[in-house]
This record gives sequence, C-alpha cells and structure tokens, in this order.
Amino acid sequence: MPFYKHYSFDLWLTLIKSNPDFKIERTLYFHEHFNAANKSIDEIAAIFRQVDLMVNSINEKTGKNIDAEEMYLIVISKINNYSTAFTDIDIDGLYDTMEELLVNNMPVLYCSECIDVLFKLRETGQSTTSLLSNTGFIKGKTLRKIMTHLELDQLLDFQLYSDEVRMSKPNPHFFQLMLDTINRNRHMDLDLNDIIHVGDNPLADIKGAEAIGIKSMLINSNHLTISALIL
Repeated sequence: MPFYKHYSFDLWLTLIKSNPDFKIERTLYFHEHFNAANKSIDEIAAIFRQVDLMVNSINEKTGKNIDAEEMYLIVISKINNYSTAFTDIDIDGLYDTMEELLVNNMPVLYCSECIDVLFKLRETGQSTTSLLSNTGFIKGKTLRKIMTHLELDQLLDFQLYSDEVRMSKPNPHFFQLMLDTINRNRHMDLDLNDIIHVGDNPLADIKGAEAIGIKSMLINSNHLTISALIL
C-alpha cells in the first residue's frame, strides 16, 4: 500500500459499529412512550430502519444535513400514522435520553485491527489522521464522547461531523473542509495525491473523495479491511 501524508476516515462501519442492544432499547423506549397507534415492537424497529435509510439518502443527495431531532420526530410521526401532534414532546429531553441509552450500550470497534492500524499510521510521525463522518440519529457531540471512550480520539488529529457543519458526504465542500483543516505546518508541501479517504460507502466516501481529487479506499463492504493500509 502506498504511503500517504494524511489519512481521512469514515466512522460508522469503518471504525465502529452499533451495539445491537442500543437499537433494542431505543425501540422499546419508543414503543412505551410514543405509541398511541399501538404499533408492534417489530413495526417500530422497521420504522427506525426506514427513517435511517431515507434520511441518509436525502443527505447524500442534497449534501446537507437533517438533524437527529428531526429524525426522531419523523419516527414518532410514522409510528402514529403520520401524526403531527408534536406540541407536548420535549425534543431536547428526548435526545438526552437517547444519548444516555447509547452511553449505556456503547458502540464497539468495527474490528480489532482498527486501533492498531491508526496507531501504526501515527507512529511513523510522518502522517496525520482525521475523521469525516455523516451523522444521523446520533449527533457529533455524542460521537465525540464515544470516540474518547473507545480511545480513538487520541489517534486522530481532528474530527468533523456533518451535523456540526451542516454538510454531508459526498458534498465536495465537506471534503474541502477536511483538506482545509489539515495542519499545514506538519505538511508544508501537501499535495492532493498525498491524501486518502477510507470508508465503507461507495457513494459518500469513494465518489466524494474522487470528486475532490484525493485518493480513496473502500473497505468492509468489500473484500478489503483496514489492515490493507499498512500491508
């Protein structure tokens, strides 16, 4: 694998993956608290999947970002046959509850090699690393806590999240923000060919990177793993 001066990484299904218990607990909470239409647990779980996929597709198409709070309101509306009776919902309190559920059911590393690879890339002293992540039901402010818990934060020079900057991959402006955030004091002569973005999504990660003119590598959704970066 060629050496790069800067390595940009996607987050979900690249470095981490969900704890299944979180989605179970989240579904049970909505089944108990926002289910006037008496949907089944399986129906509510399916609604979460539908909204997640729908919003992700919208964000990829527009390059913008639909907030977590809006996503939870869409879920509540769909559970209750598209009701718009949101007046009594404490949306900030709801998000805080979801964050607490997540912290109690932490995401896990996608694979055991993730930390080893990041450590080896930084160990050379010649490369910098960063995170470029779209967000959905979980905000960047919460994901930063997760990164600290998993000890990934100390292996990254910076983290960028779509909800914090109102842009989603493959938006070239989001990738450009990543390029602009790289510490040029570490890389005085940095060229686009010296940068690679690594992720699992052919559209958001690969086409997004290629559109801005940097290298890319698809992992996990194909035959490659993160270990290919140091082979």
